Amino acid sequence: MIASLSGTVANVRLDRAVIEVGGAGGAVGYLVHATPATLSTLRVGEPARLSTSTVVREDSFTLFGFADDDERTVFEAVQTVSGVGPRLALAMLAVHTPDALRRAVASEDIAALMRVPGIGRKGAQRIALELGDRLGAPTGATDGSGDDAVGAGAGVVDDQRDQVVQALVGLGWNPKAAEDALATVLAQAGVDVVAPDEIAGALRASLRVLGGPRG
Repeated sequence: MIASLSGTVANVRLDRAVIEVGGAGGAVGYLVHATPATLSTLRVGEPARLSTSTVVREDSFTLFGFADDDERTVFEAVQTVSGVGPRLALAMLAVHTPDALRRAVASEDIAALMRVPGIGRKGAQRIALELGDRLGAPTGATDGSGDDAVGAGAGVVDDQRDQVVQALVGLGWNPKAAEDALATVLAQAGVDVVAPDEIAGALRASLRVLGGPRG
């Protein structure tokens, strides 16, 4: 199993990145699937390290990348639930931080789990029931409004609104719904722009506004 990758970012798309590992002339490019929040931290040409989980199928070998080991641990744990595969597990981490998922499961917050695309009421109930205490207690890292704060970038020229909207579209919502959700988040924060270091927070806040089924 490939547990982590350290190398140079060669390419970043809405749902994946290529990390080149190895020296000049002998580098190998690894395709890694990741959440928009994780991908928003990568910059082409710059060094990066991702914790990874390897999913092997009869006809495929797929790498999933995470900002840290805790995200990877949660990704692997939620797949112990019947009907939850790697794609749905990744979608869960796109909408919620690891601690937010722990709290949702511990409190049986079905509505929070249903905010994930592809999870209906029955699926959310099954996840809460089957996961039980497998995710462990929250680590203490903030989530919710704390880590999704938007507004520190007021006045910043490098506005990243388009990247947030594109990430939402990549998760399955239509452009109009994505734009409206982000507009609501920005209005609530009293700002007009999304700074580069606020992309992940703006994305998760927009996903909470969208909630329920995709547009």
